Amino acid sequence: MVTKQLKKISPIISVIFTLLIQVAVPNSAKQPDAKGPFFTYFLYIVGALFIGLYVASFFNKKTDEYLLKSGPLLAGGAQLLNFINLICSKFALLPVLFFPSLDRVFAVFVNDRALMLECIVSSGKLLIIGFAVGAALGFTTGILIGFNKNVAYWVNPLTKIIGPIPATSWSPLVLSLFSTSYQAAVFMIALSVWFPITVMTSNGIQNVQQTYFEVADTLGANKLYKIFKVGIPAALPNVFLGFFYATTGSFVTLVTAEMFGCKSGIGWYLNWQKSMMLYANVYAGLILLAVLCNLIITLLFRIKDRLLGWQKGVIKW
Repeated sequence: MVTKQLKKISPIISVIFTLLIQVAVPNSAKQPDAKGPFFTYFLYIVGALFIGLYVASFFNKKTDEYLLKSGPLLAGGAQLLNFINLICSKFALLPVLFFPSLDRVFAVFVNDRALMLECIVSSGKLLIIGFAVGAALGFTTGILIGFNKNVAYWVNPLTKIIGPIPATSWSPLVLSLFSTSYQAAVFMIALSVWFPITVMTSNGIQNVQQTYFEVADTLGANKLYKIFKVGIPAALPNVFLGFFYATTGSFVTLVTAEMFGCKSGIGWYLNWQKSMMLYANVYAGLILLAVLCNLIITLLFRIKDRLLGWQKGVIKW
């Protein structure tokens, strides 16, 4: 019982300890002053959130299970911030130009919030268009390869040659083929999404047990039924794995693609701030990018859990 409560309360203890260090130990004189103690404000917010979760855990079973499982990890995350704060802000053991204080990093989210929101919207539109095109083509290509040997004969060599090449490597050719850099960015994102979804979808379909199709034949199923009611549902675990790979790849391509002529977006923001040597803004942009990618991955897991609930405990992710 004591161990369980300690796990649940560990994030609160960790944040309090980090907050005490932040308040008690002054920043190094080498670090430029921020416009406010924004890291302190962040710790207050996170601490209040953890306290709320702890109180809710006594009334909600899911919250209780979440804290028991993730409490030590959340506490470790707070101590990682504490370590970074000591190294960069308090003692300035690293060059202050490239490693700004956490107060300056978190200040960016307040001072540049309007521009960051505009960049999120711009990158979101670009990512949705590119991902949708690449996913649709990849899923279709994967189905054709998986169910048709003639298509697989001609298309598989193409996927083996083009697929492993990073989508951003095509930028010199793509920028000359498309009339605008936005179209080129959409193409590169679509290409980065197309390959993993194609490979994992076709691989999943080809690994479906033949007995499933034999049973469907015995029951009088036609070809379309075997494709959409037998093959694709059985291959969904692999399909989702392809979507996970595609999501991480699309974010890498997004950042690079937006550096080629785009006038907005997270990649553009990172490149612009780096050119101005405002590294606090660069780190803030990287944090924003990591949060957005994590949110999309979490959403995919939720969809996967809903569609593949019958396979819970069988497939390890």
